Amino acid sequence: MRIPAHSVCTAIRDDIVAGVHERGSRLTEEVLARRYGVSRVPVREALRTLEAEGFVVTRRHAGACVAEPTEQEAADLLEMRTLLEPLGAARAAQRRTEAHLKVLRGLVRLGQERARRGGNEDLRSLGGWFHETLAQASGSASLTSVLTQLRHKIAWMYTVEAPVSPVESWTEHAAIVDAVARGDAERARALTTLHAERATGAHRLRFSFAVERVRTSQPAVNMSGPRH
Repeated sequence: MRIPAHSVCTAIRDDIVAGVHERGSRLTEEVLARRYGVSRVPVREALRTLEAEGFVVTRRHAGACVAEPTEQEAADLLEMRTLLEPLGAARAAQRRTEAHLKVLRGLVRLGQERARRGGNEDLRSLGGWFHETLAQASGSASLTSVLTQLRHKIAWMYTVEAPVSPVESWTEHAAIVDAVARGDAERARALTTLHAERATGAHRLRFSFAVERVRTSQPAVNMSGPRH
């Protein structure tokens, strides 16, 4: 059975985010194919997708390697999320369905319950599902895709400290859902902006950028064009 390239892409991306494939390390098609139990074709397609997403770069004489983002690039991701998540919430207030509201309210109930009990690991997962559902409620596939990529890359570059008051964090989630349910786009945008700005302060870089590793390889080139 042929395993689709998007499944291979997800597996490689997850391993990059988890640190299995370190920054700057080579990603050889043959090795990856053995690791994930597939042929080299879906691996090649997956690497092209991951290059477009910014997780992989192709270097002359080295081939595909895990990208090595700069500190500024990492900071830009948080700023982009702070701008785009409020847009998604405002769109959700205008386009959400009853199904979206049902899921969002269910997540808020669970989050508030777990926050009172102090289950931090569960809260991280629930928070991710909340923001993913809120993005989907925007009714924009392109915005949802961008926000999903941002979440993946932020998880790769940052660790997140538990909020000082998880109960307060989930109270903010509840207020956002209330605004979305009422169709109040501006309030949903304002509340999500405040929530995103507060969350940004809990992010800590995973990598040390103080001393950049000296590269002996040639500058990165795009080799994803047509092959003859």
